[in-house]
Amino acid sequence: MNEAFFRLGIFLILFALLGLAETFYPRRPLRVGKSQRWGSNLGLLVIDVLAQRLTLGAIVFAAALLAEKEGWGLFHLLDWPFAIEALITLLVLDAAIYLQHVATHKVPLLWRLHRVHHTDLDVDLSTGFRFHPVEILLSALYKAGIVLALGADPMIVLIYEAALSAFSLFTHANLAIPPRWDRHLRYLICTPDMHRRHHSIDQPETDSNYGNILSLWDRLGRSYFEAPRLGQDGVVLGLAEEQDAARLALGQLLLLPFTAGRQPR
Repeated sequence: MNEAFFRLGIFLILFALLGLAETFYPRRPLRVGKSQRWGSNLGLLVIDVLAQRLTLGAIVFAAALLAEKEGWGLFHLLDWPFAIEALITLLVLDAAIYLQHVATHKVPLLWRLHRVHHTDLDVDLSTGFRFHPVEILLSALYKAGIVLALGADPMIVLIYEAALSAFSLFTHANLAIPPRWDRHLRYLICTPDMHRRHHSIDQPETDSNYGNILSLWDRLGRSYFEAPRLGQDGVVLGLAEEQDAARLALGQLLLLPFTAGRQPR
């Protein structure tokens, strides 16, 4: 199976479905026109994909193939049943991404890169791929190291990578989910209403609800909170120092890590 086409197919299908859902069932009115924001966000997506393919390539999937070929990693020593190894791989990778996300808010150098994601003045599915290319490359190296250490199966790694991209779209979607559904879904996964607090202009709220797929890690890490202080409709999104939409074009976003800004706590 071609790794790139598999991930692209999942991405495009979910992008189309969530795009339609956002249009007909929006959670909040948008402050900034989609044409202005989506141009920058889609531009970052293209640059991120090119940066990976032209430098590291599909390094996370390649790490899994290398570990399988060379017999590297913990699972090749233990030889546990495939189902157990698959479950551990998914849990370890998701926990690792949670810890990485926390680090991007606490480590000044990483926060400079991650600020790009948090400058979006609205949060919708396009925010799910609003990341600086350097942050994307560092994340890929981090995940590749974990995959090598585990000796994770390539197919499971591919499934997790596709799920991670899919959930990045879903958790940022401006989608109205019935409160009862949302309440039950949160016992297992992160939902848009859960994650929206993380994009609050209020830093204590930004430093919460870091999860990507499973809500378990926020609960264990005591970073889980139900909702923004001002509610889902009242919360102001973005960063306090970056509220001018005219300053958030693609070129400025690429340079943003090298400018002064709020430091993490």
